[in-house]
Parts: sequence; C-alpha cells; structure tokens
Amino acid sequence: MTHPPSRLPHAFVMMLLILTASVALTWVIPSGTFDRSADGVVRPGTYHQIPKTYSPAVVFGGSRSDSTVARPASPVAIFSTIPVGMQAAATLIFMIMFIGGMFGVLKATGALDAGIERLLAITSGNIYLLAPVLMLAIGSGSTFLGLISEYLVIIPIFVLLAERLGLDKLAGLALVTIAAKIGYMTSVTNPLPLLIAQPIVGVPVFSGAGFRLVTFVVYLAIGVGFLLRHIKQSGYTPHTEARWEQVHLTARHKVILWTLGAAIIVMLYGAQRLGWGNLELGAFYILLGIVIALMGKVPSREAAGAFLEGMKGMVLAAVLVGLARAVEVVLRDGQILDTIIASLAHLAEGRHPVIVAQAMVLIQMALDVLIPSTSGQAAVTMPILGPIGHLAGVSGQVSVSAFIFGNGLTNTITPTSGMLLAFLATAKVPYGQWVRFVIPLVGILLMVSLVAVALAVLVGL
Repeated sequence: MTHPPSRLPHAFVMMLLILTASVALTWVIPSGTFDRSADGVVRPGTYHQIPKTYSPAVVFGGSRSDSTVARPASPVAIFSTIPVGMQAAATLIFMIMFIGGMFGVLKATGALDAGIERLLAITSGNIYLLAPVLMLAIGSGSTFLGLISEYLVIIPIFVLLAERLGLDKLAGLALVTIAAKIGYMTSVTNPLPLLIAQPIVGVPVFSGAGFRLVTFVVYLAIGVGFLLRHIKQSGYTPHTEARWEQVHLTARHKVILWTLGAAIIVMLYGAQRLGWGNLELGAFYILLGIVIALMGKVPSREAAGAFLEGMKGMVLAAVLVGLARAVEVVLRDGQILDTIIASLAHLAEGRHPVIVAQAMVLIQMALDVLIPSTSGQAAVTMPILGPIGHLAGVSGQVSVSAFIFGNGLTNTITPTSGMLLAFLATAKVPYGQWVRFVIPLVGILLMVSLVAVALAVLVGL
C-alpha cells in the first residue's frame, strides 16, 4: 500500500514552527491568570490581567513572569526551552526509549515473529476477524481503566502483524490508536479525567456511566468500520489458511511470549494499584529486556547491541515529546493560557443550553491544543465552563461529557500531544500521513459528539 508524499514538514521541523508560534503569541496576547486553590484547581470568576513589560533589558535578560508583572517569551526561548521541556518530560522520554530497547531484545530472540505467525495461522490471517476483537480489548482498557501510555509496548507488535498481512505500518498503528483514543473519548469509568472533572461540577464520581457506555459502543463501532473500510479500499483480501499452516513455535518462544504476557499484566497492576508512573515503568522495561535476553539465551554482547539499537529507533519519539512539553512551558511562562481560556469561555455565556453544550465541545477541542494533558485540562477548564453550563441549564454530567469528547477528539490529531507523537514515532508513521488518514474519522466523531451532547441536554441527563 503506497501513500502520496506528505506536504507537511518533518515532525521535528513542524514542532519547531509550533514552538516559534507559541513564543510569538506571548507577545500579542495579554497576560493574565485565575486564582487557584492549593491543589491547582482554578477558582472561577477570579481572572485578572497582569501588566506586561516589553523592556528589551527585561525580556532578553532571561527573567520570568511572576504574579505582578508578565514578560513575553524571548526569541531565545525557541531554543532554550527545548532542554527544559525534555527535562520536564524526562521520565516519559526514557520510558519510551527503554520500550524500544526491550523490543530490540525481544526481536533478537525470534519469539515475536514466531508468535505473530502462530496468531495468523489460528485466524487464517483474517484482519476482518482480528481487528474488531483486538480493538474492543484495547478500547475497553482505555475507557474503563484509563490505559494509554501502556499501549506503547504493543504498537511494535501490531505494526509487525500488519506488515505480515501485507498491510502498511499505518494500519497497525491505527488499530491501536483509534481504539485507545475512542476509549479516552468516552471514558466510561476512566479515572484520570473523571476523578478530577466530576467533583468540580458537583456530580458523583463515575456517575453517568450508562450514557458514556452507549457512546463507547457507538464510537468504537464507527472506528472499527472506518479502519476496515480503509483496509478494504487498499485492496486487501484475507489469505487462505494454507499460507499460514507451516508455523513452528518452539518451547523457548512460548516461554518468552508467556513471560511478555505476564509482564503486561504486572505493568497494568503496577500502574493501577501500586501507582507506578513513567519512572517505574521505564525501570521495568529494562528488567524485562534482561529477563527476555536470558530466556532467549541471547549472548550478552548481542543483547546489549539489540537493546541499544532498539533505543535508537525511539530517539525521534523522545525529542518530539520534549518539544511538545516545551510548547507548554512557553505558554505557561508567558501567562497567556488563562487569558485564552477566559476568552473562549466567554463565547458560551448566555446562549441556549444545546448551543452551550456544543460550544463546550468545540472550546475543549481548541484548548486541548494548548493543554494536551487530560487531567491538567480538567483542572483548568471545568471550574470555568461548569458554572457557565449550569447557568445556561446544562447539567454537570453534560459538561463532563463535552470535556472528554473535546479532549479526546483533539488528542487524536494535535501535534502538541506528546503521547500521540510517541505513538507515531514508535510505529515510524509520519505525522502528516496519520493526519490525512484519521481526519475524516475525527470529523465524523465530532458530528456524533455534537449530536450526543444535544440529545443529553434535551433528555435532561
């Protein structure tokens, strides 16, 4: 399957352009801030502008904004904030690189290729059977448990699976990413947004799950259909069973694959129950790489080389994650984020409840470009948009749904999402190719989301 060359610049160049634009915005948008509680939640109605100085001695001297005076970002910040962003995202960056190292060792054992061959033999290589089942499992992990970064570890598997079926890397990436993003977009019991957003608007945590479950089923069906239609249009046809009948899975391969499966369960338990973050997961991937090398009887020199080679393949992902975080650093230091939020929120005031609910979706989509962190966006936007919705007759449940819809839709395409860039870089799929592929799906799901929040308002959710 071939794709036309992208007219978009390289992902690294594109992120530098976005960083440059962010610096420029700090010069033209007034600075201001909301008061915040001790846990960082915005206090509604407290926005106030902060005087901004444009003195060259101050701006170019490297000083930062404070509560009394704001400063636009120095042009030097285009470059100086890159190491700052990489430092801020260091644990995620190293976790991504260690995932690459671990998979480098796994590939050296031959177990991964053998396991995929076995899976294809069982299913006769029928992607029309595999995709719905796998996407349901991945989407369920996201919508019920909040899994997202954990899926980085399986992307290389699905990319290799797609290539063995005669598909391209994009198909393997899409199978994981569409399902995972739809899971977040509906968040039936996803604790990451709900534990923050729902208490802010005064509704019980995890309430309204029935409505979100319906949206999950509908959205996932659309996502599966979209991917399978793309695959069919590419000319793919299921292979006959005879092609996959000669499969040899050794005992050593089985032990390694069972160990990998057990390791994924341990990681899920650690992340959900033990509070593991990127730091702990990164260390776990190093340990897992060593265990796999020992089980596969890979010589130490070869194993080390495979681990380092795997890490090299993740360098672009690491750099892009750091650049995405640098954009956030510039906007926060310039103190223009709250100004943008206050201005967008004003657009929804005093309108019909249905219009307000739909406007919330669009506002959250716009803000997600600037605040791609789901929990961060909830803490900043819900205290502002929640009361606006309440005054217009929009319930807290609908406000939360508008937030997760908008956040999830933009996070599927925004170049400021470090996790999306990590997904793309792990699969070695260019950003432009991904956007061209997925933008029709985002458009469809946006229309469905606007209808969903309108119906929720009209039925009194």
